Amino acid sequence: MTDERTLPPGLHRDTLALRTGLAPSQHGEHSEALFLTSGFVQPDAETSARRFAGTEQGFTYSRTSNPTVTSFEQRLAALEGTEAAIGASTGMGAILMMCMGLLKAGDHVICSRSVFGSTLNLFGKEFAKFGVETTFVSQTDVAEWRAAIKPNTKLLFAETPTNPLTEVCDIKALADLAHGAGALLAVDNCFCTPVLQRPAELGADLIIHSGTKYLDGQGRVMAGAICGPSKLIVDVFGPIVRTAGMALSPFNAWVVLKGLETLGIRMKAQCANALAVAQWLEQQPGIARVYYPGLASHGQHELAMRQQSGQGGAVVSFDVVGDTPEAARANAFHVINSTRVVSIATNLGDTKTIVTHPGTTSHGRLTEVQRQAAGISQGLIRVAVGLEYIDDITADLSRGLST
Repeated sequence: MTDERTLPPGLHRDTLALRTGLAPSQHGEHSEALFLTSGFVQPDAETSARRFAGTEQGFTYSRTSNPTVTSFEQRLAALEGTEAAIGASTGMGAILMMCMGLLKAGDHVICSRSVFGSTLNLFGKEFAKFGVETTFVSQTDVAEWRAAIKPNTKLLFAETPTNPLTEVCDIKALADLAHGAGALLAVDNCFCTPVLQRPAELGADLIIHSGTKYLDGQGRVMAGAICGPSKLIVDVFGPIVRTAGMALSPFNAWVVLKGLETLGIRMKAQCANALAVAQWLEQQPGIARVYYPGLASHGQHELAMRQQSGQGGAVVSFDVVGDTPEAARANAFHVINSTRVVSIATNLGDTKTIVTHPGTTSHGRLTEVQRQAAGISQGLIRVAVGLEYIDDITADLSRGLST
């Protein structure tokens, strides 16, 4: 028995997160099936030839496509409001896939200098080996982005908010700038997810996700994805995955597919907790600055509230005081090491609160000059706020801050 019903148009994102995907199999399962198979049996050689050639739809090999992965892709595209999506093994794998599909030697990229440390290395170091030039600019100064445009500029890339300083860029302004230069804008939407922000509605061409974070929501698997128009997702990135092999595993796709079902309620609850933590941190001695878009003190607060559905997200960062970088780092380590409830780890997006020291983890492979350019001080602490009772989170951070 298969479900031939089609979803009506105009459904809310919360409904799409539960209902989008392939129809059930002949068994009529209510929860999406997990297809743990590397290959698919073909009815005859002629059908096999057509499917491998791409002239007939059908599954052939899980490195190319898989029903569970396809359901995840369809669901995420529906949430982002794009024509299509394609899964990848990790979020960084998704960025690699995008660049392999769009860039060649002699091309130019403009990237925020405040993005995730591995993204900085991928553009500035790895792709430089192959003749792709990258100019790093201020996340928030559109004039810097405009001044960096060259005749060979093919891609503008930004996270918003950034990891870990939560800087927000004007997506629409950057989209207009990119399109005026004949380039594409890609936005990493990992921190906000489509629950808070849909970059395609503001003009972004491609949306990057690390499904490892909020899309899964419980720190269980690695996953990534690109959302965008079918002409890029299917015609450009599909062959890259088929050839280069950064495919998303069916099991990981299934885990994230189920995580998407609770994405809306998790994000709203974690945003509320994060705002409470940020407001509490602003009142504590020993803290030089708090970074959180939901605070009126944040430099892009008004922009964030417009772009992010009035929410600040679930990541809060703050600088502890210190007369020297070494003293600031020692104080940061003391706060982190004094915790008893929150986890000392490098992931984010988990239902469990995570605390980390970006200068020695996510941005630890950068040079000190790169870290300073990105605003990563030795006293910086990042807290990815989870779903614990709020007073327990603040009391845990207070153990180190108060001593």
